[in-house]
Amino acid sequence: MPLLQLFVLAAVQGITEFLPVSSSGHLVLVPAVTGWPDQTLIIDTAVHVGTLGAVLIYFWRDMGSMLSGLWRLPRGRENPGARLFGLLVLATIPVVIVGGLVSYFGVDEALRSVQVIGWTTLGFGIVLFLADRFFMTIRRLEQMPVSGAIAIGLAQVLALVPGTSRSGITMTAARVLGFERRDAARFSMLMSIPAIAAAGVLKGVELYREGNAQMTGDAVIAAMLSFGIAIVSIAALMAWLRRANFTPFVVYRIGLGVGLLVWVYFFRDPAPVALLGG
Repeated sequence: MPLLQLFVLAAVQGITEFLPVSSSGHLVLVPAVTGWPDQTLIIDTAVHVGTLGAVLIYFWRDMGSMLSGLWRLPRGRENPGARLFGLLVLATIPVVIVGGLVSYFGVDEALRSVQVIGWTTLGFGIVLFLADRFFMTIRRLEQMPVSGAIAIGLAQVLALVPGTSRSGITMTAARVLGFERRDAARFSMLMSIPAIAAAGVLKGVELYREGNAQMTGDAVIAAMLSFGIAIVSIAALMAWLRRANFTPFVVYRIGLGVGLLVWVYFFRDPAPVALLGG
């Protein structure tokens, strides 16, 4: 795969993964807009793994707290780090189960269409606006109940549909539950760790079995590029949420969603769009 294509995919993933605009949807749009061959889910997963590394580095304090908490847990000492780890596990279980079923039956490829992305980008963008605008900010992450983690985890399942945005839908759910914007973003990013790691392991095993050296090399390069870009993206988003809201992302989503739907239904032959990744 050309280096330029790998760089574009890594940049798209690194910038959009933690913004509530859907990185998977944008990755599907890259070949649709540029005319490049579809990069396959393996490369998509590789750039996601790169952003996973960025989360681990940026939130090193949370990672250290969770590891320390788990170390002290067998001694009967309940602590915030172990509790946060438990909440993340609970929030991850739904998407692991449903994601495994979706992958097994091949539904993930069938959903890689511009129509789907257009509607989900538009619809869930509006939902994010309503959640951010009309629900009170009364909770911090340290106050999250078990039921809250499960609810956000169930919402994350919707992100298996391209265009929904994993970060967007989980931040939306957190806002509905009354969490501050930065805490909603923080929990959303931490939730990406087990979800992306699981997908990375599955695709890594697939690469190993195929023994495709070229694809493996492309995946490694893509992951490294997305890692560097994602670090900057996370820092920018967290700084933005100190003083602002999600409205600019909502405006972008609505504009993109409307634009895609107009393009698909009025300017593009619908036949090749029905199964873009297939």
